[in-house]
Amino acid sequence: MFSLINEAKSKLEVFKYKIIVMSGKGGVGKSFITSMIALGLALRGRRVAVMDADVHGSSIPLFLGIQGERHYANERGEILPVEGPLGVQVVAVNLMLDSPETPVIWRGPLVGRAIIELVARVAWSPGEYLLIDLPPGTGDAAITIAQVVPSITGAILVTAPNALSETIVAKAANFARSYKIRLLGVVENMSYFKCPHCGAITNIMGETGGEKLASKYDTIVLGRIPIDPAVNEALDEGRPLLLAKPQSEASKAILNLVDKIVGIVEGNDS
Repeated sequence: MFSLINEAKSKLEVFKYKIIVMSGKGGVGKSFITSMIALGLALRGRRVAVMDADVHGSSIPLFLGIQGERHYANERGEILPVEGPLGVQVVAVNLMLDSPETPVIWRGPLVGRAIIELVARVAWSPGEYLLIDLPPGTGDAAITIAQVVPSITGAILVTAPNALSETIVAKAANFARSYKIRLLGVVENMSYFKCPHCGAITNIMGETGGEKLASKYDTIVLGRIPIDPAVNEALDEGRPLLLAKPQSEASKAILNLVDKIVGIVEGNDS
């Protein structure tokens, strides 16, 4: 097992920046945010990979429009990432199943081992960014990633503007702190709705969730992503939002978020 862990760590050294995306709870759009950050980074000319560590609820392929693709092995038996839009490398358990609707019925310890084996067996291509989409909670998958991924650049917390999300996402913030992982900031998803006719902004779910969380953990709000019908329209088309609806309110907010992440992460190198 130790040799497998070392192999997994070694494999990930091909990425300069390694960012984990957490929420602590489901239903806040964490996988959507992860996939759009990845695509936004690619639009900004970065070489990007995404690992979907949400073994039981893998949805990164859906948001990137590659749900019908599957992983294959090379001549050495290594798993080849699926190439998504703009060359984004994608690794996800869902892309190994006969159908994306097939359930993965594994107990927690098996999930941790599966993640280690997956990281170690993938033929990763070198790149600037690796984004890791963590499942809800702070259990086996999150612990495994925190222990196996070398030199994590930081964590992004995804929340929604309500008290329940704020309380549970705080668990993810405390998890990151316990592993001495830097908090890059908070993304408040479903932050507001902007009327397409009059431009009026309505805070449907509340107003201060992201701000309170960021203040509590001495970090910043990286971005506020609106409730936007374009998100579901793009999903219905089977295309990623940033490519299908580039002028949408959500797409503009996501690209602003991406630029802020690049400034923070790459600014440390200057």
